[in-house]
Order: sequence, then structure tokens, then C-alpha cells
Amino acid sequence: MYLFTQISKYLFIFFLLVFAIKDYTYLFRKEEKRKKRILGSQIRILYLTAGLGFLLILINRFSVMNAALFLGILLYFGITLAGYRLMYPRASMLLVNNMLMLLCVGFIVIARLDSDQALKQFLIAAGGTVIAFLIPVIIRKLRVLKNLTWLYALIGIASLMVVLALARMSGGAKLSISVGGITIQFSELVKLTLVFFLASKLAADSSVKSVIIAALVAAMHVGILVLSTDLGTALVFFVATIVIIYVATRNPVYPIVGLLAGSAAAVAAYQLFGHVRQRVTAWKDPFSVYDTSGYQIVQGLFAIGAGGWFGTGLFLGRPNSIPVATKDYIFAAICEEFGAVFCICLLFVCMSLYLLIVSISMQIQDRFYRLVSIGLGTEYAFQVFLTVGGVTKFIPMTGITLPLISYGGSSVISTIIMLAIIQGLYILRHDETASYDEDGGIH
Repeated sequence: MYLFTQISKYLFIFFLLVFAIKDYTYLFRKEEKRKKRILGSQIRILYLTAGLGFLLILINRFSVMNAALFLGILLYFGITLAGYRLMYPRASMLLVNNMLMLLCVGFIVIARLDSDQALKQFLIAAGGTVIAFLIPVIIRKLRVLKNLTWLYALIGIASLMVVLALARMSGGAKLSISVGGITIQFSELVKLTLVFFLASKLAADSSVKSVIIAALVAAMHVGILVLSTDLGTALVFFVATIVIIYVATRNPVYPIVGLLAGSAAAVAAYQLFGHVRQRVTAWKDPFSVYDTSGYQIVQGLFAIGAGGWFGTGLFLGRPNSIPVATKDYIFAAICEEFGAVFCICLLFVCMSLYLLIVSISMQIQDRFYRLVSIGLGTEYAFQVFLTVGGVTKFIPMTGITLPLISYGGSSVISTIIMLAIIQGLYILRHDETASYDEDGGIH
């Protein structure tokens, strides 16, 4: 069994490395047959990764629930792949493959740490995917979406105000509320509405006045999050706002002013909130506060160090010793048992997904949808950066989850819906340019 586990960790690395290489190979291929072969090989790798992961889980911790979860995941992969091909023949299957691979890694790691959470994650992801199947239709048919500027702002501000007023403090921040036993993190929904507001406001008018209004409304979103001490999400909103404004105006003055204002706000937050000061202290010297705020950081660093380049192997590490290992510190758990090489490959897959989103946004003619695409892509990429940077002690920890991989229903659903919106925009791009050279795009 020990020998099989040791062999398996190299197989995991090999599978993900080949998957990532095929991601980038696909981006530069023009031959349609070659692209289809690449997509087919990625799907085979997806099933091999899931099969190997759950084989180890069933050997080490056999239960009917784990066996049913494995079969459910395989069925979910098959239905999702077939559903997109049947419902949307022009869908970007590369986008679907990347989403499923990231979910696959998350399912395996969460199931290794907590089977109950893995089952919940799977059910939430499956439900989110059912909703996501409808999103491209909405994007294509409801052209009124670009005219709902102030509705997006109202929904976003009202949702954050509800959390500020009703949420209980957890980990030093007000993040979510419980309704009928279901925990909802409204900031995940607002990630979408804020981008739609900014895109709608700036697509038709990118004058100085319009930029100021958009920035003030975005500042209201960020300000409410700061009052809730949900500073990680506030930072994601802030960066997305700067990027959207710059893309809409092409004026470098705006991001410079934004960064200066953001820097001043960061200093103010440090002075005003003890929670922020604790995190900065823990980041600078976690061993000095090991018994309190530095414990999670130190355990995460120990896990990364223990894993080395190739990992200890599944079930041969101690990732359960990391607080909140299935959520904001799941990257450390992956590093320990799968190794740094595997995690580097995982980041290449995340980067490929972001590059695909950027490529899609550049090919969209409609300014509103182009801004929506680049805004959502920025939120995704920056969230990955905050999570990995915090776990590796590159930056202070923000409590942000790793999209599609970390445990968390609101995060998973919002990311799946975000990718479904991108999928709808990709399909819409074909509607915009019926004469577009199909071989020159990304399919």
C-alpha cells in the first residue's frame, strides 16, 4: 500500500502536468481535428485523476458514502460534458475541461479531509451547474442586461448591508448569514453584480463624470465590506474596479489614482482595525504569535515544507493539523500530500483559465460584454493570487478561498456561474461575427 501511494503521487503530477501542457498547446492550435484530440485527452486525464484519487480514498477510508460520491462525481462529469456539447455546440469545451479539473482536485482533497464536506461540495457544485446551463441562454436572449445599471448597484449594496446588519462575527469578520440552516455569503453574489454595474455604467459613457460616479458606487461596496472587516473580498472588488475603469477609458491616470487611494485606505485600515494589525503581525513573524493568530500560518508553512517537491502521498501527511484546511488553507494541504510540483501545475491550469477568459474578452465586439468578461476574469485571477500568496506568506492572509477547489457553497456556485457567463459571452461572440473565421478562434 505504501509503495502504491508513493507511485500515485508521481502519477498525479504527471496527469496534471500533461493536462496543463495541453491547455497551452490548445491555445496556439488552429487545426480543428487537433483541438478535438487535445480536448479528448484532457477528458481522459480528468477521469484518470478522479479514479486514482478516489481509489486511494476508498482504500484508506472505505465507506458507502465515499463510493457513492465517486460514482456521483463520474456521472456529474459525464452529464456536464455531454450537456454542454448538446445544448451549446459552439461552447468552449476547454473552459469546461478546466472547470471540471479544478473541481476534481477540490473533490479529492476535501474528501480526504472530510467526507461529509466533500458530499456537500459535490451536491452544491451539481446544483450550481444545473443553474449554469441556463446562463448562456440568458446572456444571448436578454439584451436588456446592459441597461440594468442601477439595479445591479442596488442589489449589491443591499446585499452587503444585510450581511453587515445581520451576520455574526466569524474569524474577525462578518462574512455570511444563515437562512434555514443554509449559510449564504452574499459577497460572492455581489462579485457578479458589481462587475455588471461597472460594465453597464462605463460601456456607454466613459467620461470623467461617469468614471467618478462608478468609482463612488464601487467605493460604497468596498466601504461596507471594510466595515464588515471582510477585507479580502474588499480587495478583490477594489482591483476589479481599477481594471475595468482602465480598460474602459485607457487612461493610466485612473489606476494610478486608484492605487494611491487604495494604499491610503490600507494604512487607515491598519490603524482602525485590530483584526488587520493581528494579521500583519502574524504575517511578519508568525512564530512570535504562534499560540494565537500565527498558528494557522505556521502550520501551513510546516505542511508546505513537509510536502517538499513531490509530496508525502495521499493519507501520508497531516493536513488535518492545519486550521480550516478545507477552506482558505486548502492550498497548503495540497502542497503537503501532492507536492510543490503538483501545485505549480495546478497554478498553470488556473493561469490558463484566466488567459482563456482574457482571450474571449478581447474577441467580443460589444463593450459592455467585453468589460464584464475582463472584470470577472480579474476577480478570479486576483482571488487565486490572494489565496496562494497568503498561504505561502508572500502577502498577509486575507481569508479568501481558492476558487472551485476550496470548500464553500457560495464560492463554488458563484465561480461556476461566473464561468457560465463567460461561456455565454463566448457563444455570443459567434452571434456577433457570423463571418468570423472559426479556425482562428478558441473552441
